[in-house]
Amino acid sequence: MIFELTILGSSSALPTSTRFPTAHVLNLHERFFLIDCGEGTQIQLRRAKIKFGKINNILISHLHGDHVFGLFGLLSSFNLLGRKTPIHIYAHPAMSKLLDFYREQFAEECSFTIQLHPISKRMVQKIYEDRICEVYAFPLKHRIPTFGFLFREKKRPLNIKKDVIKKYNLSLHQIRVIKSGEDLITDETGCVKNYELTEPAYHTRSYAYCFDTSYYEKNIDLLTGVDLLYHEATFLDRDRQLAKLTGHSTASQAATLAKKINAGELLIGHFSNRYKEADDFVREAIKIFPNTRAASELQTIAIPVTRVTCD
Repeated sequence: MIFELTILGSSSALPTSTRFPTAHVLNLHERFFLIDCGEGTQIQLRRAKIKFGKINNILISHLHGDHVFGLFGLLSSFNLLGRKTPIHIYAHPAMSKLLDFYREQFAEECSFTIQLHPISKRMVQKIYEDRICEVYAFPLKHRIPTFGFLFREKKRPLNIKKDVIKKYNLSLHQIRVIKSGEDLITDETGCVKNYELTEPAYHTRSYAYCFDTSYYEKNIDLLTGVDLLYHEATFLDRDRQLAKLTGHSTASQAATLAKKINAGELLIGHFSNRYKEADDFVREAIKIFPNTRAASELQTIAIPVTRVTCD
């Protein structure tokens, strides 16, 4: 039950010798979501040993260059590799103009379908769902329309205890009923309470991505309790006014939000190249939210499986 994030790029607008522009991949039960696609994304995918063919969904937070300049190159590589399966892109409707330009200039004979799923509403909206997970887009506060993304596992059924199926000779129908929370009632056994038959399900894990944005509290209810929050921290607190002017956040502001939503862990990135050390961002953030670390290239963060405990 894999739920892990791989950082491909953690810099802001200007890449550095050690940091690429924003991009990363979330592996959620072997569903690979590429989130933003800054310059050099396909190079980093190679270095991370993530196969191009596994990526079927690309989520673009907003249309500033450092979040999309890698997209044309990646799409072209898909084509050169003979991709046949569709690629789904979730982005602001203005992305359609960029994709039209790409098709006209670089991909007249594209081997795969590019399907755009527009995100435009200034409200929380579900943009992806299958039997395992669901993905929500939510508005952020930046200079142009920008969206964050929340990934959640779906609630799992209860787990049948190992010896129960054989002990009570359960049918498939009975197993489904018990896993949904019902008691076992038969002529032979009478009523056997569900808690005697099952173990608590695993905790449903979640991950939230907030890039680019000023400090913004309107999504607190949605994000409360998220296991991992990846929040931009472009500036240090001494440059708070510059952060406000440019539509970005400071490390302390990212930490403040993490504390208010009771996040499990805070990961900060999108560092301005005016600063030399990411350690300065972490030192500022941990004063408010101790469980903070800085993103770094090709770093992988796994959200572990934990079992729900009963009171």
